[in-house]
Formats: sequence, C-alpha cells, structure tokens
Amino acid sequence: MAAAPAPPAAVAARVGLLYDDRMCAHATPDGEDHPENPERLRSIWRKLTAEGIASRCVALKAKEAEDKYIASVHSQNHIKLMKEISSKKYDSSRNKIARKYNSIYFNKGSSESAVLAAGSVIEVAEKVAAGELSSAIALVRPPGHHAEHDEAMGFCLFNNVAVAANYILNERPDLGIKKILIVDWDVHHGNGTQKMFYNDPRVLFFSVHRFDYGSFYPAEGDASHCFIGEEAGKGYNINVPWEHGKCGDADYIAAWDHVLLPVTEAFDPDIILVSAGFDAALGDPLGGCCITPNGYALLLTKLLRFAKGRIVMALEGGYNLSSIANSVFACAKVLLGDKFTFSSQEMQPFESTWRVIQAVRNELKTYWPVLGSKLPENVSLRIRPSPSELYALSDSESENEDVDHLSGAGSSVNVIQVADDAISEHLSKMKLDEDNITVKTASSCSTAEQHPPGSIVDKDAPVVLSKRISDLSLAWRSDLSRTHVWYASFGSNMWKPRFICYIQGGKVEGMSIPCCGSRDTSAPRGTMWKIVPHRLLFGRSFTPCWGTGGVAFLNPEINSNEKSYVCMYKITLEQFNDILFQENRLVLEDGKDGNVVYPDSPLIGSSEIEFMSTNKAIHLEPIKDSWYSNVLYLGDEEELPILTMTCPSSDIKRYKSGELPLAPPSKTYAATLIKGLVEGKQLDADGAANYINAAAARSLEG
Repeated sequence: MAAAPAPPAAVAARVGLLYDDRMCAHATPDGEDHPENPERLRSIWRKLTAEGIASRCVALKAKEAEDKYIASVHSQNHIKLMKEISSKKYDSSRNKIARKYNSIYFNKGSSESAVLAAGSVIEVAEKVAAGELSSAIALVRPPGHHAEHDEAMGFCLFNNVAVAANYILNERPDLGIKKILIVDWDVHHGNGTQKMFYNDPRVLFFSVHRFDYGSFYPAEGDASHCFIGEEAGKGYNINVPWEHGKCGDADYIAAWDHVLLPVTEAFDPDIILVSAGFDAALGDPLGGCCITPNGYALLLTKLLRFAKGRIVMALEGGYNLSSIANSVFACAKVLLGDKFTFSSQEMQPFESTWRVIQAVRNELKTYWPVLGSKLPENVSLRIRPSPSELYALSDSESENEDVDHLSGAGSSVNVIQVADDAISEHLSKMKLDEDNITVKTASSCSTAEQHPPGSIVDKDAPVVLSKRISDLSLAWRSDLSRTHVWYASFGSNMWKPRFICYIQGGKVEGMSIPCCGSRDTSAPRGTMWKIVPHRLLFGRSFTPCWGTGGVAFLNPEINSNEKSYVCMYKITLEQFNDILFQENRLVLEDGKDGNVVYPDSPLIGSSEIEFMSTNKAIHLEPIKDSWYSNVLYLGDEEELPILTMTCPSSDIKRYKSGELPLAPPSKTYAATLIKGLVEGKQLDADGAANYINAAAARSLEG
C-alpha cells in the first residue's frame, strides 16, 4: 500500500478540545430512549481520554452565548423560549410545546445546554481565528444545523455553527476573517445553516447529505443541488444530495475531489467551520451510510491545506456510540499531526454518485469556472444498490463489530501512515464523462429470492410485504399486460391529461419536470368515479415536479365518516407497476442516450393482489421509506380490483407528531385537482376548491 505523510506543520499543532458535562443535562424528560442522548458526548470523551488525545490538546472551557450573538441568526422570540423552556414556568407545558416542533424534546437541562453549545462554538472559533490555536474540536450538544431563524427542529435548538460564523464575521472584524467555508458532512441536510447564509457571499456553505429525492429528513426540496444561493450569495450554496443510502468513503472522497476542493481553492477561505455530524458513519442507526473512521480522517486531511489549516469542528449528529467515538478520535489525530493508514473495502463510487456530481458541477460552473472543465472517460463504478439492500434491517451487533474493526489498530497505535496520495491518484482519475461510464456489478446473479407475505400479528395492523427488486426476466411484463386493474387516483391524476403523462410521458401545465411514461403506452380502457371512506390530506412541503406545497395522500385507515373522490382508470397491471415506479422515483435516466431504466421486477403481481383482497393493503418493504410505498385495495368493480397508492400508516403518525410537514398544495397543483373534479363532473369549480381547501385545513386529529 502506497503511503504519504499528512500535510507538514511548521510548528507543533495546538489543538483545542472543548468538553463540558453540563451539556449532558439535556435529555429526554422521562428518561426514555432517544438517539440524541448524553452518552454521545460521554462516549467520545472516554475514547479521547483513554487514547491520550485529551491530554495532548489544549483544554477549553464552555461558555454561555450572549443573547445578542445568538440574535444574529435567531429571532428574539425563539431565544426567549429556548432560554426559558427549562424554567418552572414551563413545567406543566414543556412536553406539549416540544410536540409542536419537528423532532424536539425539552427537559430542565435543555436551556443551559443549548446556550453552552452555541457559546462553546463561538469560543473555539474565536481562538482559532485569532491564531491562539491551530485548530479545535467542540464537543457540543444539542446539535445545531437544523435549527432555523424562529424554529427548533431535528434535535437542534440553536444553530451553533451559524452563530459562531456570524460572530467572527460581524463582531470581531479585527480578527481579519473575511471569508468562511462551512462544510456540513452530517448525513442530513443543514437546512438551517443554508437559510441563514443563502444570500451572503462571505460564507461558502457546502452540504453533502442523503436526499433520496426529497424523502430523507428534513424532507425539504431546498436540499436539492438546484438551490445555489440568491442575490449576492448565488453560487455560494452547494448541495451534494445523495440519491440513496450506503454511500461510503469513495463517494465522499469523490465529492471532495470533484466539487468541494476545487471550489474551496478558488474561494480561498480564511477559516473552515465543519458541521461535524457522524451519522453518515458505518453502523449509524439513522444515517444508513458507510463512512469509516479513517474515511472521515481523509476528508479532514484534504481540508487542512486550506485556510492555513485553521479548522473548527463542531459536533452535530451521530448516533452509534462506537462509530462516533472512533470517528472523532480519527479526526483528532489528524489535527494533532499524526499520520494514519487509509484503506477501504470498496473504492468505487456508486454510479448515482457520479450522476449527482455531474449535476452539481453543471449547476455551479457559471459561478465557479473550475467546475466547467472536461472530465476524463472510462470510469468504473458500482451499480446502485437494490431497494431491498437499501432498506434491509441490519444486525446492530455485527455493525458495531464492523465499526470497531474498521477503526483499525488506531486504538493501540498513535502514529500511522496516510495513503492519501495513492487514494487520491486513483480517485482523481475517476472523472465522469456521461458518454463513457462502465458500471460494475457486485454479483452476476440474475434471479432474486422472493419472500412471501409476512405473517399477520394483528388483523388491523399494517401488513408488510418483503420483496426484492433485482435482475429478473422481463417476462413479467408480458404476463402482467394481460391482467387489468382499476387504478384509483385522488390527486393530480384525477385530471386525465395529467394521468396520461404517467402512461405516455410528457408533462402538462404546472409541472416542472416531465414523466417518463409506461413501457405500455396504450390509453386506459375505461374511466369512472367513486367516493371512498378515506381521509384526503396534503403532506410534505416540496416536490421537484410541483415545487413548494403539499401533495395529496389518502389516510390508509378506513373511516366511514370520511368521503374522498377518486377517478378510476382501467389499465394493465404492468402499467400500474410503471406508475408505482414513477411515483416512487425508481425510474432512472440513462445519461448516454436519454433512455430510461425501469426496475426489472414488479412490485405488485397477481399473488400480491390475492393477498390484498384479504388484507386490504401491502406496505412494500423494498421501498418502505418512499412516499407512496403503501398499496391499498379499495374493493372491486366489474370483477377487477381497485388499487391506489399512498403513504404508510407510520407516515400518518409522523404527520400528526409534526415530524413530517402538512402543507397546503401549490396553486398549480390545486388547479390540476380542480380540473379533474370539474371535467369529471363531480363538482363545480367552487365546490372543488372548497373540497381541496377543507382537506388542507383540517387537522389530522380531527
């Protein structure tokens, strides 16, 4: 294995390390389990102490942030509530207030912890900016990058990194910091930080995160690569949105080499703040990605050549105690100047990674000409993992063992060698040319194990079907083309011209992107309307097709007091599967010739319909996290089954709790529904508008 030293330092590194047990006082109010818990900090501290890292660093004391500095990014009302929420005044209402937020809890220690977290990042950033320290690590919680101007969300109360960045730029001009790079490698999009600097060219914000076509938390459209800043800040907001989980070292290194590093060199920051979430680490229960501890170390090493090595790491997410401790340990050694060995089991990025990187470069090349250069050819890539691989439940014990194993001998050896040159030489040549992509598959299997429907524990509980999408024969299309079903639409597909887009491709007025269409482009063989006993709701807050606003879902639960209109189209079961593929974004574009690639096996076949005729629904396990992963059986018409697709019952609970947003539809989306209801002669224009508005306004609790 080739090896090369980490960047040399002229003098011994003075690395600051801030830990304060007072930030462990923030915990769930009744001691219930939660991924964001005090043991996250303690496990890191134990690791750094046991390995002698803490004693090699400059110990820093936590400080509370002053209100005026927090107010640079948060509203006065938000600051007041966060600082008072732990007081006796809120003892009886604290939990109720928490439930109004998205993924937030409060207790009697929350206020102090939040103010300490924000103040501590200010403290370490100020010392690094002043040259008192070469770099620093702030072990803080609660995390911050999801917190917005007037809202706590996603475990975050104050946006710690944003507060510190504003402090350095606006309160301490004497430090000479005029340009700041914020690198957010947490697996979730840094929505709060993005919004706080969206029009500020002094801050280059870079977030690499799971996006999953807008379905991964925080499930907002502005995590897309198309959101690049506005006004003077246009081009200074960079999102690298992964299409799926399982991304690892090679994928992140590719994003560094082909997006972040060239732009950083052109931007030439004075200091780098890292929103250091470690939930993209191998074994994390929430992230589903595969970065190793030494993978994080290499990402950090690549940043050290900028800003004179002035780097501040502020802890964000990361919920596997072993992986977060090992990853912070690996990064601390890099900042201290130690050398390390980098090896990876799989150094090929996913083909989707290259597609995302190309899209990001195309979006930004006007603002960063360095991204407009032609990229070399003949790249060997990994094929996208199948949905069953993506969503399979992993054995947590074996994952923990893997994390410990991949941390390597670092637990007992202080100085190891970095193979950065060898890895970079390999990866830097992996430039994307969409006309010359070679995709390598891990297996030559052309069949997949088909799992029968799961056993039913509770007749009224949602039924889960496990099925793998993989390289099966296309014979299923011929078989399913001879079977007809009624597809019941309750959303924009109620308007027939819009529905035809799913069959024949294209788009109608109001749509931003076209549909791919079905392999079978024949028109429906019949159309009729029906009223069903399910609640209509509008959820999520953005779609690539319709923009800002909610889209239609049916509550899977039958309720005789509810009445929702559905337009039913008689189509083949093959066409129904193609609509299901498109609704859940399983159809991929082939960059070479513009063709589209469909999954090679159906999600719904005759056996699934037979199963649904008894159980009334199937939650499709291979795509369980997709928006329309729940297929409902609404009865029969002309001896043919009536099927529709909606969200799983678990999403309804998330809507009720506020974890997922309910939002009224956009004007263009609502107009499409109105056209469907009016042209289908179900309601007049006013009645249709009232029907939609009432559905959007009603609480799910009602």
